[in-house]
Amino acid sequence: MNYSFDRKKKKAEWPAFVDIEEWKIVAPQIHIISSRCKECSWCIEFCPEEILEISDKINEKGYHPPRLIEGKTFENCAECHFCELICPEFAIFVKKPAEEEEIIVE
Repeated sequence: MNYSFDRKKKKAEWPAFVDIEEWKIVAPQIHIISSRCKECSWCIEFCPEEILEISDKINEKGYHPPRLIEGKTFENCAECHFCELICPEFAIFVKKPAEEEEIIVE
């Protein structure tokens, strides 16, 4: 028996008829209304993906609103919307970028 274990596995490639761009998920965007924030930090404490932190900027009320942690991207967001549900001042919300609308001509 002569077995060869050093064969490299061939990486599966997408078939030519599958358009990968059509199936890519659009990353959500986190919008922070800094003028409303009162630095309660609930969005930071309860984020399941831990992508928010206190920023160095100060709003007009004297509070530090949250920001995206350096090195994290919007693709790390679980899009659970918990930050916007827990915010007592409605200062944060999650939204997907507008997708192109299809125009149906009859």
